[in-house]
Amino acid sequence: MRLVIARCQVDYVGRLTAHLPMALRLLMVKADGSVLVHSDGGSYKPLNWMSPPCWLTEEPGVWTVQNKAGEKLIITIEDIKHDASHELGVDPGLIKDGVEAHLQELLAEHVVTLGDGWTLVRREFPTAIGPVDLMCRDNEGTSVAVEIKRRGEIDGVEQLTRYLELLNRDPLLAPVRGVFAAQQIKPQARTLAEDRGIRCVVLDYDGLRGMESDEFRLF
Repeated sequence: MRLVIARCQVDYVGRLTAHLPMALRLLMVKADGSVLVHSDGGSYKPLNWMSPPCWLTEEPGVWTVQNKAGEKLIITIEDIKHDASHELGVDPGLIKDGVEAHLQELLAEHVVTLGDGWTLVRREFPTAIGPVDLMCRDNEGTSVAVEIKRRGEIDGVEQLTRYLELLNRDPLLAPVRGVFAAQQIKPQARTLAEDRGIRCVVLDYDGLRGMESDEFRLF
């Protein structure tokens, strides 16, 4: 991973345009090829980014990050304060709590509880930015990415949004819809998910765990 602290401005050119005026920021270049632009406040989320597959071209004072769709992240650098690279090695991945892991196992085995005619493609479906809990197909054959949480909050919706953005770039999968499933979904998370066209499903874990395999239901 390469970490660069620089005074820079950032322009995104693609389906829409966005501009970050000149300021001191953290530029993060990850081993998977993604490039992220962070500030020192606001939230954990980057101000702007380019997800893989993409490539970075460095010229004096200008970085250009471009993806296969022709979208560009143009970073104009005025001054570099710090530039360092670090080898992080292979990450062991997120270890989920028992309830969350068991919910994933139950839904994978009985995916029809999400909808009649649904089928499971794979658990822990791999992407360049991490695995999707469940990749399914609905009764019309449409791909559906399912993110499972014990407590559904805004960060979980953001995580699923990033997966969907990446998955929908794959012509073999697109269009990919999203389902955000949790035992409890916060009102703000539900509002954000529904605004982005993501379906929310509230799960009764105790009910699911105690039911016959052919009598599962969702609440």
